[in-house]
Formats: sequence, structure tokens, C-alpha cells
Amino acid sequence: MNHRTVPPSGQLERWLTGPRFGPLPVPAETAPLLSFEFFPPRTEALETQLWTCVRRLEPLRPRFVSVTYGAGGTTQARTHATVSRLAAETSLVPAAHLTCIGATREEVDAVARAYWQAGVRHIVALRGDPPHGETYQPHPGGYAYAADLVAGLKRVADFEISVAAYPETHPGAASPSADLDNLKRKLDAGASRAITQYFFDARVYLEFLDRCVAAGIQAPIVPGIMPVSNFAQAVKFSALCGASVPDWLGHLFEGTEDDTETRRMVAAVVAAEQVRLLQANGVDEFHFYTLNRSDLTYAIAHILGARPAAVAAR
Repeated sequence: MNHRTVPPSGQLERWLTGPRFGPLPVPAETAPLLSFEFFPPRTEALETQLWTCVRRLEPLRPRFVSVTYGAGGTTQARTHATVSRLAAETSLVPAAHLTCIGATREEVDAVARAYWQAGVRHIVALRGDPPHGETYQPHPGGYAYAADLVAGLKRVADFEISVAAYPETHPGAASPSADLDNLKRKLDAGASRAITQYFFDARVYLEFLDRCVAAGIQAPIVPGIMPVSNFAQAVKFSALCGASVPDWLGHLFEGTEDDTETRRMVAAVVAAEQVRLLQANGVDEFHFYTLNRSDLTYAIAHILGARPAAVAAR
């Protein structure tokens, strides 16, 4: 029988000559440190949704859970009520968001003292966002910026303090270097870590981390992860907060507007791949923006090695 060599097809040639990529490392048996963010509910239905989310994620034993503070300080009472209930009724360690918006230093200090007396030892200290359509103006008798707030909180009590970081630069910052200088001031004032605005491209975070190290920042810069199941909403919100939305993400969600199940599957794959890539690069702590929905966060945490433990009744 006459054998002859058949040249490979273009597709086969690509398979044979293209680069080879090894698998991402197998997740460690011990999960990385995790923390979760919730927002205070506005209605009874949202209250039910929040506490369903809390109970679902509680057995994963996160390092802490934070509760947001609305633009212009609009949710102060609801934030306080949610944090207090978390402290009283769950095994979770609550962290309360606190901002500079619309209050004197004395009023902010009083809120901080009330948290301390309620057993809350962790504050997420933020400048805060003004009401929609307005520009930020420091309160005449208040803390002007987050670095001032951090220093003030440390005078009130020995809080553990987290602050915000912006891998793609805060929309109101004069420049990326000015934004980085501001982050350093917050950490130098007494904050123990920074939590980043969400991002979708791992390279954005890793390059920001390099810049932080070059600037002399040694505190942990914890990546903020937001699983996306509603792409249109994510685009709208990202435009407001300065987070870029890569074209490839839009392509993945293309045609799923009326297909909830496919959107959820895409969201889980995207976020899991993002955190696995960061984990492969040595990142060992993640902060999830849950949007008060537990399903995607729980699934990704499971992939990272988190497993539920029995929760003691309180």
C-alpha cells in the first residue's frame, strides 16, 4: 500500500504549532480569605431577600461582611439597623460603612461610638457620594475626606478600618497618581487594608497592585469582585463609577437579554475565571459585591475551596 504524507489542514496546523497552556492551579484545600458586601433593604421584600442571602453565605465563614451606606447618607438608619442585627443574630463579623457626607465630626463620632458599644469593631471608611446630580462639597463642620475620617475614627476607638481603592482611578481624581497618593494617605492615617472598586480584567488589578507597591504601599489591596448577571445594568453603573467594561464581556452576554438562565451561567463562568486567574497570581483574599443575591457568590466561593460549616445559633 502506498503511503504518502498529507499536509495538515490550516486548523490542525494551528493546533500543532500554537502555544501550549497548562491548567490553572488546582484550588487549595484551604479557601482564600473571603468577605461579602450587602446593602440595607428598602422594602419588606428586599429585607427577605437580604436575610435569605445572609443565611446562605453565613456558613462559608467569611472574614467579615460589610453593609453599604447610600449616596448622600440616605441609608444611615437602615445601615445601622442591618449591622446591629448582623451582630446580634448571626455568627458573622459585621463591618459598617461610614462616610463624611452630610454630618459634623461630632455626629460621625457619635455614630462610631454607638457602633463600638454595639460590638462593631470594623468600619469601612469612605468619603461618600453626593446625591445624584450634585458635586461633592465637604460639610463645613465635618470630615472633609476619607483620610480625615480614618484619623478621626482612630481617635474614637481602635477600629479595624478598610478604605476604598480604584484600580482605574476614581472619577473625581485629578490624575491616577493623585488618586494613588490619596489611597496612601488613607492607609497612613490608620486603615489596615483597601478594598478595590470592581473590575473585569484581571490585568487592571495586577497592574494597579504593581503601582501600589512602587508607591510604597504595603497594606493588603483586596480585589472587589462583582458577578454580573444583568449586563445592561452593569454597563450603566460602570459608567458612573469609572470601571471599564471590556468588549469581550459584552460579546459573552450578547443575545441573552431574555434568557435568565444562560445569563446566570455566563456570569458564574466569567467571575469564577476571574478569581481563579487572580488566585493563580498569588491573590489570597477576595471581597464580593453580592447585590444581596447569594447564588453566584456561593458558587464561586465553592470553586475557590470554601465549604459550609455548621453555624451556631445565637
